[in-house]
Formats: sequence, structure tokens, C-alpha cells
Amino acid sequence: MRHLMSPLDFSVEELEKLMNLANDIEQNPKKYAHACDGKILATLFYEPSTRTRLSFESAMIRLGGKCLGFASADNSSAAKGESVSDTIRIVSCYADICAMRHPKEGAPLVASMFSTIPVINAGDGGHQHPTQTLTDLLTIRSLKGRLDHLTIGLCGDLKFGRTVHSLISALVRYDNIRFILISPDELRVPDYIRNDVLKANHVDFKEVTKLEDALPNLDLLYMTRVQKERFFNEEDYVRMKDFYILDKAKMDLADPDMLVLHPLPRVNEISVEVDKDPRAAYFKQAQYGVYARMALILTLLGIEVE
Repeated sequence: MRHLMSPLDFSVEELEKLMNLANDIEQNPKKYAHACDGKILATLFYEPSTRTRLSFESAMIRLGGKCLGFASADNSSAAKGESVSDTIRIVSCYADICAMRHPKEGAPLVASMFSTIPVINAGDGGHQHPTQTLTDLLTIRSLKGRLDHLTIGLCGDLKFGRTVHSLISALVRYDNIRFILISPDELRVPDYIRNDVLKANHVDFKEVTKLEDALPNLDLLYMTRVQKERFFNEEDYVRMKDFYILDKAKMDLADPDMLVLHPLPRVNEISVEVDKDPRAAYFKQAQYGVYARMALILTLLGIEVE
């Protein structure tokens, strides 16, 4: 039995196989429509989610399986004080695979230690979001044709953004990747990402404050929102939330082939006028998320479709 806690749980070769499967699912959906007949996915979401929870449920339903679970800790026995370890022991009796989102770093890892079914980390605090990373890698490879020789701008909340932390950790394994980290001083990447991931892997990166300075040099811009739920101080959030707004004027500075990604939800960091730009790929990215999670479910359940 295998779990997914971090994007590094899969080797580069395994990721390639998983993405090939996702692309085949995209091209041949009917072939996979009954692959998970009789299987049940449990979605245990202790923290609000739209895309991640619904895309997991969509993925399982499209594979012919069924779903159960909860969308808030208030709607579960966690509100009565039940531990994560006890919850997963019970859920293991009801389902064949589980996706868990939790505000505390490491909670899905704890669950995996007590589970008798595969557990997928669907986001734990500001730590990791591996299935978003699978989605991001699949989107980049499908639209750019490669995962190497890229200059990638990461913009916004790089301190608390678990999608950013996971994506950096995954991409440093590919050749000639360069990062431009765009954030205010207060929201720069944590030291463990800077030192243990970027510097330790001898990856070229620089940290800047102005988005305009970075745009002309990018193959890919990954925007993130400033996450209100991660701030302890309301004043700090209000001061930071509008620090970066990508609009048409800024897009005019970028390369004609640059892609814009965003894990969503957005607040106002990408103007709606950008949605019409052919370089805006964040809604395609959400669609790729379903294919990535379908491929992941099949892989962790050990189901092969001829």
C-alpha cells in the first residue's frame, strides 16, 4: 500500500508515467469510465475547499466509483474532539482510498500511519499540496511540451503558499530550471525552501519585489493569492492583499508564449480582463486537475486499464 504526502514521493520516472496516464484519460475518457466500479473515495476536508474536494469527487465519479466524506471539521466528529488517527481508522472501514485536507502540517502523515487504505495529502496547512503540484506539472508539460529549460516566476504569498513550496520541490529535479521569486519582504519563501531545496540543489534563483521587472524574462508566471486564513493580524493582511495585481498592461510586458497559472481561488490578484488572454491557463489548469487525480487514484489503487 502506498500513500501520497509529498510530490517527492514519486520519482521523476513515476511522475512521467502518471502524467502519461492522465493524458490518455484526457484523450480516451470512455475507456476509464468503469475502472473504479465498486470503489469508494473518502474526502476528509477539515478546511474549506472548492476545487480540490470537488475535483477529487469528480475524478472518482468519472472512474465509476463513489464518494463519501465531509467538507468541514464542524460537520465531523472532530468537533467532538476525535483524533485524526481514530477518524482514519474508522474511515478505513468504509472506503478504499482517502483524500485529506487539514489546517495542521503533518496531519495527513499521521493519518497514513494508522490507515489501512491509501491516504492522499490534499493540503496540510502551509506545508504541502502534492496533488496541486501534479496538476501544475501536467498543465506545464501538456501546454509547454516540457518540464525542463524553463524560467518560472512565482508571485505573491511565497511564505505560506503550500502550492509554491510543493512546486519548487518538484521542479528542482528537472534540468535548467530557474526561478524568479516575486514577493514583498514579509512573504518571501521560508528558509527551508531557500536553503534545503533551492541552494542544496544548486538551482538558479533570485528574489525580487517588482512583478514588472520579472515579466519580460518568464516562460511561466505562477500567481498566488495572499491567504487571509494564514495571517494572525488583520492589518498585515489588508496591507499585503493588493500588493500584486496582474492586469492587461502588465501582460503586455510578457513574452507572447508565457503561460499564466494560478492554483485558485483568486481574489483580485489577476484582473478578469486577463481571462481573455490566450496565455491565461488557470481554468485549463483546473481541468487538468481532474485528469491528474484520476490517474493518481488508479495508481494508488493499483488498477490498470488495458
